[in-house]
Parts: sequence; structure tokens; C-alpha cells
Amino acid sequence: MVKQKISVSVRVRHVLGSAALLAILGGGSTAYAQTTYNIAGIADFTGPFADVMKDITGCRRGVLDWWNDEVGKSLGVTLKVKEHDARYDVAQVASLWPGIKAELNPIAVWGLGGPDSNALQQRLPNDKVPLLLGTAGYGFAWKDGSWVFNARATYPHEAAGFYAWYQKKMGGGPLKVGVISSEVSPAYVDIHKGVERFAKDNPQILEVVETIYTEAQPTDLTQQVNRLLRKGATVIQVFNNTASVVATRRALQSLGKGNIPIVVSAHNGLLSSGKALGDLNQMEGSFEVYGMAIATEDPTTARAFFEKLRNQYKTQANFTSPCMMGLAMSLLTVRAVEQVVKVKGPAGVTGADIRTALQTNPIPSERTFGVLPNIKFSNEAPFPTSGLAVNIGTIEKGKYKLVEQNAPVPNVNKW
Repeated sequence: MVKQKISVSVRVRHVLGSAALLAILGGGSTAYAQTTYNIAGIADFTGPFADVMKDITGCRRGVLDWWNDEVGKSLGVTLKVKEHDARYDVAQVASLWPGIKAELNPIAVWGLGGPDSNALQQRLPNDKVPLLLGTAGYGFAWKDGSWVFNARATYPHEAAGFYAWYQKKMGGGPLKVGVISSEVSPAYVDIHKGVERFAKDNPQILEVVETIYTEAQPTDLTQQVNRLLRKGATVIQVFNNTASVVATRRALQSLGKGNIPIVVSAHNGLLSSGKALGDLNQMEGSFEVYGMAIATEDPTTARAFFEKLRNQYKTQANFTSPCMMGLAMSLLTVRAVEQVVKVKGPAGVTGADIRTALQTNPIPSERTFGVLPNIKFSNEAPFPTSGLAVNIGTIEKGKYKLVEQNAPVPNVNKW
């Protein structure tokens, strides 16, 4: 009987409307011919992030494999991604983009971070294609009308969520925070400026005792860290890179202050910093914070979803923070596609439709399997700015573990 229905469907698809076809098939779920849409994937297979690219791109593709099979099939939509190696370089992204657009006519672009945003943000409004990133945003991009979407708010937003949680956990007065930063990148400067502004607006939560500038790849920060400690720092923020985390940790140990925690982000997290130090135990008592799932062994819904991708859809990736970034941008995309198809059907989906869907339809955390907190974009910024939450991880007795889920982020003013 099933074979007979399928045969009838094939014969009449081009001569009957959907209502008549449904009648022949017995009035079941809506049946559509599949419409395929392309997504342009910007990757870095030969540049500074080549070592983690397998996890990012593997998890992006894994989401499409799952969605096409379990969701898109019933909607009449198939999504495909083609990756392009741009080496995390602004000039390379800018050079490749016209060809990518002409070849794929994509409804969305998946990027990696600053080079993609810098190269494309002026072009995307004309090209009518949104760019989605799994990274945090920046204060200098806090403008309305953007076609760039960061899955996470800014690094200062994420830091603020940690400090509000940690100050409450410590149960005392304001935290005294020392910041290790650098002027080699506008992004690093933006982060510490945002944290300094938050501290100024929230003296009951924290005080930044000093921001210390280092070179791009510091080797010895003993003198600088000692200055922070003399000023009373009880936690040290290092959001620039892994080399800075390593140098800060070694400085604390040489000064006999290994109990002072360091707080890091996703791109220089506890696992990567521990590996660089030669032993995960070296990061004991430190923390990482960001507005997406933390890739620990804890039995979270994000972990369960990843295991489904790996076991059922043969996703070739590791459960890491780069994978979380890949999952974040791809899940936001497919949920936006669902919203568009719900309104206009499977035909004629455009990049402008995807942008509108992202800006007008909140995405609850359960719709991303806990990979992201509740997400609500608007036209005022390229990242969510309200109803924010962060997850916090630590190393405890040598084990990488989640210590807090969905810690609320207090209000952060522009800087």
C-alpha cells in the first residue's frame, strides 16, 4: 500500500495542487518536493585555527545532516554547506566572497570571527545574506541594522555574568580583578574597555585594580602579575590568548599564589590552556565562562545532542568549545529556516527572510538543545543584548566540570 501511494505521488506531482495530492495520499502530513538551499561555510584549514577546524566544520555539517533527515524532509527543504578556506584572513575572505556568492547564491554564511565580519559587514546589506558566527561580539560593532549575527553577546557581557555569580559565591565585598590584556588587537582592547566600564557602573560587584598590557605572545609575566597581587587582585582575567594564560599561571605559581583563579573564555579555555601548560591540573581552581554550552562530560542536553550526531549521523568531530561554536551558528540557522518556511512555504527562501526570522523570533534554549541559552536578537545589535545567561566551568580535583548553568548576565552599558 505504501509503494502504491508513492507511485501515485510521483505521477501526479506536476499536475495536481497540494490539496489534491494530500487527498490522494490520504490526508497525512504535508508533502512537498524538496527545495535545496546553499550555505557558504568560511573555514580555516591552513591558517592559525586549522587545528580546531575539524571540530567547527564537523559540527556544522552534523547539524545539517540531522536537520535534513528529521526536520527538513517533512518541510520540503534540504540545506547544503560548502566550505571555503579563507585562512582566517580579512583579505582572503574579501577576495573569495564574490565567487562564493556567484557560485552558491547562499541564504546564509557561516563564519569564524573577526576577519569574516570585517571583510563582509559592508557588503552583506547589498548582497542580502546574513553572516552567523559562534563567537562573542564586540562593543565596536554594537550598531543597529547589522547583517552579522553573533550567537553570543560580547565578551564583557560574558565576563559580567561570571563576576556577578562569583561575587555572590564568595559572599563578600566587591571582587578585586586584575586584567591581563594587549594592544596588539582591537578585539583585546575592546574586551578590557567593556569590563572596565562594567566595573565603573557596578562598584558593588567588582573593581578593576589595573589592566596590564602584554605583547602578543608573552613568556614571562611574573613582574606584572606581582603588581596586580600587590594591588589586592583576587581573580585575574585573561581573555586574549592561550600564551597569556600560560604566562599568567606560571607567574602565579612562581609567586606562591597558585590559589588565585584565572578566568578565561572559549577560545583560550581551560582544556587548551591546561594542554599548553602540560597538565590539566595546572588550571585547578580557575574558571571559564561563555554564553553557550561547556563541553564537559556532564550529562547535559547539549552533550546528548552531540552524541546523537556522532552515533546516528556519523559526525566527525570532538566535543569541544570549537564544536559548540559550530553547533551554535548552525542551529540558529536551521531554526530560522523553519520559521521562514512556516510563513511562506519551502519555495523562495532568501537571505533577507533568514535575517528577518532571526530578528523577530526568539529561540528558546531547548530549541538549540541547550547549546545556547534563550536567544533574542533585535535590530539594535549584531548579538543578543537582553535575557542573557552564561555557563561556567572549572577544573576541580583534576576534572573538567560544569559548575553553573544559565547564570544571569546583569545589564551591561555600551562603552
